[in-house]
Amino acid sequence: MFPSADKPIGYILKRYPRLSETFILNEIRALERLGTRLTLFSLLRPEETHFHPTVNEVRSPVHYLPASWLRKAAVVAGAHLSAAAAAPLRYLHALGLASWWAIRTRHPISVGKQFLRAGFVAHHSRRAGIQHLHAHFANAPATVARLAAVMCGITYSFTTHAKDLYLSPARVISRRVRSASFVLTCTQHNVDYLRGFLPPEDHAKVHLVYHGIDLSAFPPVAPSASQGERPLILSVGRLVPKKGMSDLIEACRLLRDRGVPFRCAIVGQGPLRDDLERRVGELQLGSEVEFLGAMAHDRLIRLYGEAAMFALACHVTEDGDRDGIPNVIVEAMATGLPVVSTQVSGIPELVDHGRNGILVSPRDSIAMADALQRLLEQPALRNRIGQAARNSIEGRFECWETAKEVRSLLLAEATT
Repeated sequence: MFPSADKPIGYILKRYPRLSETFILNEIRALERLGTRLTLFSLLRPEETHFHPTVNEVRSPVHYLPASWLRKAAVVAGAHLSAAAAAPLRYLHALGLASWWAIRTRHPISVGKQFLRAGFVAHHSRRAGIQHLHAHFANAPATVARLAAVMCGITYSFTTHAKDLYLSPARVISRRVRSASFVLTCTQHNVDYLRGFLPPEDHAKVHLVYHGIDLSAFPPVAPSASQGERPLILSVGRLVPKKGMSDLIEACRLLRDRGVPFRCAIVGQGPLRDDLERRVGELQLGSEVEFLGAMAHDRLIRLYGEAAMFALACHVTEDGDRDGIPNVIVEAMATGLPVVSTQVSGIPELVDHGRNGILVSPRDSIAMADALQRLLEQPALRNRIGQAARNSIEGRFECWETAKEVRSLLLAEATT
């Protein structure tokens, strides 16, 4: 059994576990191994029916609201009564904050939901002796953490990633940073963006901690494994606009029209799947491009071993949504795959163009096709870039190392 810290820390997650959030799972596993005592709160129950095998390694208890509405109402009511009885003034303070936010927002029902969830978190936090709450994502989880922290008279912090940061008004993020003890984010691009609108006195609260992976789970691919008459281009990501899968499909059409032999496998699920499959049919790319759906890590790691290269055509959407550093790029580079991606957000912090990967402009299918063709036709270049990719991941993106700074910040608050 792992050793335990003196004080437990509450972790508030929107939905746990989730296939697309391996970065959170890796952080929890690493914190546990370092001896951190966690209690997890999932605001929503998991939707997926299969999960990464490493979920079974997590030992922290997880609290969910009941599935049935009747039972949920009873549990939430009991939790709020308990929170109000334990600290009436603190509870009224939290109620006043929630009421004020509800008046000022266009989504008052959402604020009400977070207040109800906060009472549930506060009740269990007090019972577990939790002295600090940490939320992943700056939207609903951070709101719940703030209100629950007020009810309990403890501190809170949060990690902001990409969509939650860029689609939230700057004034709302500023308010949350001001009330938090510290804020984590996963790219220097995000740090610069935050410090661009935060007051100077809050700059020191923002800490850069890259998302780590379990490097031992991603053995480097032998160069001979990526040869073949039709080398495999692998892409992994949720099928949502910011991932740029339509641009990758267009690049595949260009490769096919140029007579370049290849296969492309797209792993992931999302609302655009039907549209993307329809586009592949229209372009008559069925023999080149296939959709494999969502995939747990054990299967995905085998697929990395079959690929010749990795491609992800990220871009910034019209509403400002974007990626940070996609975890799948880190994973692909860890296996020694050369990566072709775009100059978006934090990706250039990881991919050094021409050395450990190739970067092109977003929404430029021709440039994407040119880069892929170059790698497809030059196996020696693939191997050189792939080896540099693996070397650049070691240490810097190892979850057992990145979690140490997270743990030190959390424990500093929990023992204050």
